[in-house]
Amino acid sequence: MLRGRWADLHVHTLLSPCAEVEMIPPLIVRQALQLGLEWIAVTDHNSAGNVRAVQAAAEGTGLTVMPGLEVESREEVHLVCLFDTAEQAEAYATVVTAHLPQRLNDERHFGAQYVVDAAGEYVRTEERLLLTSADLSIDEIVRGVGERGGICIPAHVDRPANSLLVNLGFVPPGLDVPGLEVSPRVAVNEFRKANPELARFGLVCSGDAHRLSEMVKRTLVVSRAATVRELRQALRGEGDLSVSVI
Repeated sequence: MLRGRWADLHVHTLLSPCAEVEMIPPLIVRQALQLGLEWIAVTDHNSAGNVRAVQAAAEGTGLTVMPGLEVESREEVHLVCLFDTAEQAEAYATVVTAHLPQRLNDERHFGAQYVVDAAGEYVRTEERLLLTSADLSIDEIVRGVGERGGICIPAHVDRPANSLLVNLGFVPPGLDVPGLEVSPRVAVNEFRKANPELARFGLVCSGDAHRLSEMVKRTLVVSRAATVRELRQALRGEGDLSVSVI
């Protein structure tokens, strides 16, 4: 049935070294429900290691937890990569890992990287540095995600760092992305007026949450299901599907 779902499609857990320790599965799920969200995506930096834990924490709540990861490209552009299944996300995370530098994480500088279970209990520490660029171009990431059934959305394009529009200055012609993400700080109408060349792209507004207070209820997705295919069609405004930023 066609209906609207409030979504925040860019949420980090404490696997991301820049996230607060409070970003554990049960608290993320609780915050999402308190905000009135029905659809979130777990998108840690270059890893899908905590996706299953958040999905397990959300079982029986009515909250859809979409598997994903936020990949940093060779051009230092952040891309939110979303999938329908944890297996798809983990498979692509393996590809990303193979293209990360052989460097250990410095917890004193970047912060710890913890894999946890559904209750938020410690499982292991991810030793490899995640907060870095993979040796993959933007185009390679978009194609690789698409080949595995996923979708890419360039992250926080209004921000001065790790943004497609700032780092490249434009959306490359032919890049297969149906939408762009803006941060909560932006006024969507002003963004549209300032960037008329981006009119063909749907917009989502996500929290890029590294702490619970940064999760947001700004994006309403009208679709029949909370899936990659429906999100792609909604961003493109196909049929009765749509995405609105409130």
